[in-house]
Amino acid sequence: MSNETTPLPPPLDLSRWRKAPAVLMVVGGILSLIGLIVSLAQGKDADFGNISGTQFGLAWLLAFMFYLTLTLGCLFWVTVHHLTDAGWSVATRRFCEHIGSLLFPWMALLFLPIVALAPRIYHWLTLPVTDELIQARWPVFTFGGFIITSAIFFGIWWLLSSRLSYWSLRQDVTGDPLCTHRMRFHSGWGIVALSLSLTFAAALWMKALQHQWFSAIYGVYFFANCAWISLATMYLLAVLLQRQRILDRVLHDHQFYFIGVLFFALTLFQAYAEFAQYFVVWNANMPEETFYYVIRENGSWWGWSMFLIVGHFFLPFFILLPVKVKTNFKVMLPVCAWAWVMNFVDLAFNTLPAFNRHGYPWAWLPVQLGCLMLMGGFLAWVFLKKFVSHPPYPQRDPRVLEAMGHTLEPEEMPDTLPAEGGDR
Repeated sequence: MSNETTPLPPPLDLSRWRKAPAVLMVVGGILSLIGLIVSLAQGKDADFGNISGTQFGLAWLLAFMFYLTLTLGCLFWVTVHHLTDAGWSVATRRFCEHIGSLLFPWMALLFLPIVALAPRIYHWLTLPVTDELIQARWPVFTFGGFIITSAIFFGIWWLLSSRLSYWSLRQDVTGDPLCTHRMRFHSGWGIVALSLSLTFAAALWMKALQHQWFSAIYGVYFFANCAWISLATMYLLAVLLQRQRILDRVLHDHQFYFIGVLFFALTLFQAYAEFAQYFVVWNANMPEETFYYVIRENGSWWGWSMFLIVGHFFLPFFILLPVKVKTNFKVMLPVCAWAWVMNFVDLAFNTLPAFNRHGYPWAWLPVQLGCLMLMGGFLAWVFLKKFVSHPPYPQRDPRVLEAMGHTLEPEEMPDTLPAEGGDR
């Protein structure tokens, strides 16, 4: 692939969007507060007993898992960049680092309402210890175990994201090869720790809403969602930053093509993981597993499942199939935006039926969107502060010249690097 860049249109005037994060936080906060008050005022339900606060807890959990997929996915691609020594991903690495660093402390703070409402949304916290399923998962399936295990997850993500960000920013100043070696080292253990923590977090925070259900592939499904939605976000941000002439020096058509190809591949992989889970569970025909899908055939959930099959797989698959589409912004940008919608629908399909077995709770949709806006506005505000505080791309990455489209012969490579920043 060549390093050609399609002529860019004039930069967008984004001055009127500066207050967008604040507006999202205010509107989302009002909707969330109303939802919390209404939810706490609810009484008992014939199937679930006391459901006070449950619907708001589910809405908050849904929004939290939505942004968790995005932040974990971006952190994953940063580790992949270092492990593969890729050149094309230099341009997108810095803002992926910033998104990954949102995991701590910001996502940890957003997790606190889930801790407070955990007894309302995780049925197993109210069951006696004599229950066989609780005994088999003791001590994790206790309130203390839930908090400690969750803290371990955030601790792993903090250590990995903070070390990668620290050495990346230090590399901008010194250009020391040690920075590259340290980032590769942390990515080595980090890819394993990230995979394990991601899997167990998905099981504890989302799958455990119906703790009687078993699935050996749930972690793979959740990882596929993380990688898929983060690629869509990466593409959107790369196009915007190139249009604004922020990353135009290091972004070329072939890099958008690579992101598009990966996005297409993850579309296939995510569909495979979700279908494999369904096929294995349904083919085994064990009541303790099939009940999960039986519930999701009731009421409007059947329509949502068909919508997922078409919107999450077939639609993006056939659109992304042609080679030239990967660098066609007029096609790719709507597809990437559509991926955000389908990620929300997919997560809703996994979480909400636990307490809404007769169909989608449309009355709570404004609250769910309010939680999304509140978290989204807050995380966007933090991200923008991080982004403007540092160079927009790694200044002295060993592959930055390759990203810019320059190729040096061995005799042209400098013997030493300047001690204090500067142009290599």
